[in-house]
Amino acid sequence: MIDLRDIRSLTDFQRNAREYVKRIKETKNPVVLTINGKAELIVQDAESYQKMLDRIERAEAVEVIRKGIDEFERGEGRPAREALEELRQKYGIPR
Repeated sequence: MIDLRDIRSLTDFQRNAREYVKRIKETKNPVVLTINGKAELIVQDAESYQKMLDRIERAEAVEVIRKGIDEFERGEGRPAREALEELRQKYGIPR
């Protein structure tokens, strides 16, 4: 969740960039930057950004697995060996 104290104008950020960078690195909290009073950008440290991307990737993988399980339970799946054999034949992959 974004702290309302971490909403700043782009102009203020530009004037005090070093201070903001230091605070972002220490707190790991992103800063929302506004342009003409409208939220336009988020600035955050690289480590926190990477962690967010990793969480999204895991969540997407879990969703795909859940969909696969649901399809299998509805009888829409097929054995992995059968599917792999079809792919081998289709793409000429030797055993």
